[in-house]
Amino acid sequence: MSGAEPYRRTFKAMGSPCEIQLFARSNQAAEEVAQAGIAEIERLEQLYSRYRSDSFLSDINRAALAGSAIAVDDETAHLLDYADTCFRQSDGLFDVSSGILHRAWDFKSAKAAKQDELDALLPLVGWDKVEWTPPMLRFPVPGMELDFGGVVKEYAVDRVATLLLDRGIDSGFVNLGGDVRVIGPRPGRDPWRVGIRHHRLRDGMASLVEIERGALASSGDYERCIVVDGVHYGHILNPTTGWPVRELAAISVIADLCVVAGSAATIAMLKDEDGVGWLTGLGLPHRWTNVAGQSGGEI
Repeated sequence: MSGAEPYRRTFKAMGSPCEIQLFARSNQAAEEVAQAGIAEIERLEQLYSRYRSDSFLSDINRAALAGSAIAVDDETAHLLDYADTCFRQSDGLFDVSSGILHRAWDFKSAKAAKQDELDALLPLVGWDKVEWTPPMLRFPVPGMELDFGGVVKEYAVDRVATLLLDRGIDSGFVNLGGDVRVIGPRPGRDPWRVGIRHHRLRDGMASLVEIERGALASSGDYERCIVVDGVHYGHILNPTTGWPVRELAAISVIADLCVVAGSAATIAMLKDEDGVGWLTGLGLPHRWTNVAGQSGGEI
């Protein structure tokens, strides 16, 4: 399939609208490789979804609840090692044990947390309370739980991009809920145009970015949010306080890998007023918008 228009497959996974676009030698070849990519996403969702009682993450969390230990496979160990690195590089702000705080927040019914609810949950938060010595994961504090939501979707994007490349696709992109990996330019070397979602207008676009190769990921207070008594609360929670971030409304980052772009964007959000400076220090191209509507950065 060498025409001007790529093969395009849309689907839903990991709670998000998703899309694969690519150029291949035939429509059948494009369909086969796209289906293989979707199967890989479904495999990862089955392993690491916190909403599935039969997922391996649920097995981990049953061990965490009991204060026991569990052996993990190499792929899970890789994700835990990356989460550990993010925890250390973010001074403890990127914490895969902080998902338990969402028990106090109900973004579906617009219920904000109460301080006493958070106070009861905060002792169960802290990756540094977990003993991680591969392949064993031990939970000395019973009642904790892990949530890979901050890394799995981006990891899935990179996995599918690698799968496409391994199958001879060198022009296309993978988009899982706005986290994107471009594996090569369009025929003729033209870049792909990737949209960055507006931080307040539903289904609105803040800007378009041209990318030939690499990843773009965004984090913001718009994905799941509520307004209570005129105050906007996003779903990105500081693991040391239990309260949402208050400085940045959205941030998008470009990196070679989607998992790096995604974690960097989330860490910047969690760092509040220090986030933009931290990203600048990393040398990663980025665009930010704060809660006052001011924007900056360049990608």
